[in-house]
Amino acid sequence: MTRFSSVLIANRGEVALRVIRACRELGIKTIAVATEADRDAPHARESDRVAYLEGRGYLDPAQIVAAAKASGAGAVHPGYGFLAENADFAEVCGKAGLVFIGPPPSAIRAIGNKVNARALMAKAGVPVLPGGDPKDAKAIGFPLLVKAVAGGGGKGQRIVESAKGLEEGVAAAAREAQSAFGDGAVFLEKYLPAPRHVEFQILRDPAGNTVHLHERECSIQRRHQKLIEESPSSALTPALRERMGAAAVKVAETAGYLNLGTVEFLLDGKDFYFLEVNARLQVEHPVTEALLGLDLVQWQIRMALGEPFGYAQEDLKPRGHAIEARICAEDPDRDFLPTGGRVEALDLPVAPGVRWDTALEEGVTVGSDYDPLLAKAVAWAEDRPRAIRRLDEALSRTALLGFFHNIPYLRFVLAHPDFVSGEYSTAFATRSAAAWGRVRKDRKLPPEVLATAEALRKSGPERREPREGDRRAVPDPWASLSAWLP
Repeated sequence: MTRFSSVLIANRGEVALRVIRACRELGIKTIAVATEADRDAPHARESDRVAYLEGRGYLDPAQIVAAAKASGAGAVHPGYGFLAENADFAEVCGKAGLVFIGPPPSAIRAIGNKVNARALMAKAGVPVLPGGDPKDAKAIGFPLLVKAVAGGGGKGQRIVESAKGLEEGVAAAAREAQSAFGDGAVFLEKYLPAPRHVEFQILRDPAGNTVHLHERECSIQRRHQKLIEESPSSALTPALRERMGAAAVKVAETAGYLNLGTVEFLLDGKDFYFLEVNARLQVEHPVTEALLGLDLVQWQIRMALGEPFGYAQEDLKPRGHAIEARICAEDPDRDFLPTGGRVEALDLPVAPGVRWDTALEEGVTVGSDYDPLLAKAVAWAEDRPRAIRRLDEALSRTALLGFFHNIPYLRFVLAHPDFVSGEYSTAFATRSAAAWGRVRKDRKLPPEVLATAEALRKSGPERREPREGDRRAVPDPWASLSAWLP
């Protein structure tokens, strides 16, 4: 069995905090990495040790591995993004004698290239959409989607409605892919105008036991970026769920996958198609944790230590309904332009069935160097209507002053008839744009909120010293499971 007593965390923010807390429960020491700008960041304060990086060191595999070796770490946890799907990084960690907490490099390579992954899945009998090279556009048929071969997260994608826009669509997607992933290769795939986006959490332990941890519905998106995720999906019948779950397991086994990952599908009526595999833990994994009562970050580490999962598929019975909303630094009144600034006031309400994942604090300056995701609010309840109400209530009581954010839009989605009914698709944002425009036009901030914001602005960054009892971090959800489980 693999042994290590300390883990270096190659990420920052709430991602690093989750790993630190999971390691703490397992009795494992943590080494955080931080740039000079993050010297006093929450993840740097909470870890046992800190290794400082130069420049944009979070993205520099050489600096990360050197820091791990110098600090005496036995393993590296890559977080949920950045280096988590980098096969070369995983391989370098192994050659340096470090355990990479994630899938093996061979599996990352097998599914990291979307063209290769499509071919692999088609050979295994998993349904895939028609696709090919730009020269195959006519045979595939319009509309079609230009997609980056590497990476994920909606980067490097363009919808092309006709042959006239193909050349520019390919060029634009390639530029974005090159900038985001260092690889400008793209391919074409048949575009479904209004599918459901349903993903399955998969787990394959060191003994080769493979299970799925049920689905998450991720169809509420804007520009291919997920905003709200929930489970169970209202689009799945028990029979369809069983078919899709079996396909997800087959994907993991075909790719030689180990540890945790996510298989994503597009659902068009009763037909589903393989989309991609994310060789990491997704931002929305708390939805699954809430349904099953599992700490998935802990299980990543436990499996890296060689521990078998110990649960069969029939043991994994979801309870109730869970839903997550992503709070982002963007202005929904100005076409969701990125925002940022100093967090002048922050109050995240504590309530039964509500969990917050964030590293946000008062006094922190939110810039454009990293992902605009500020916090995740997760609500659990016995059924979907109650879960939606709990999440909306939490968002309605959230105070985040200093810059614009997307909470008003998230609450608009939660109240929209299509969402409430469960009859929605990835086209929701486009189809509800006119309704959002009317809400946006009529929405006005209460005078007391405007007065408070103005007072905070005038008082400046040195407005006061922290008082005893100030909340500088949200409560740890793992300290009290009753906060989100029955």
